Amino acid sequence: MEQLTNLIELYEIFAKLFFAAFLGACIGTEREYKNRPAGVKTHALVSLGAALFIILGYSVFENFSGPEISFDPSRVLAAVVTGIGFIGGGLIIKRQFEVEGISTAAGLWIAAGIGATLGIGLFYLGIFVTLLTLLIFHGLGAFENKYIRK
Repeated sequence: MEQLTNLIELYEIFAKLFFAAFLGACIGTEREYKNRPAGVKTHALVSLGAALFIILGYSVFENFSGPEISFDPSRVLAAVVTGIGFIGGGLIIKRQFEVEGISTAAGLWIAAGIGATLGIGLFYLGIFVTLLTLLIFHGLGAFENKYIRK
């Protein structure tokens, strides 16, 4: 019975990782379509990596906690947010009077959040945020082009 429980837990971990990569790729597809520097692979990897770090944080907490050990899984999440900030900062460039890459950096940041969400196991929340992100990128981008940047 214990082997079956371990197998089910392993499949749950694989599902979290798969969906994190898939939903990150969905956002990256939109960025790729708009010819932005970070596309499908980058967003998928960021989301997958965030999910992996959250899963690892939980695993460490479950396997190594005890009366003499102090561990806070939220520190892992904070490290993911910080690390993604460095990657995002590298995407933002200034050319003459224009700043480029801010939306792409924000997309990577939200992809990391989606990965972390799926790492925790909140699938519906991750899917909802992915759809909302795509709506923002695609819908608000079209709105900007039509009404604001005339």
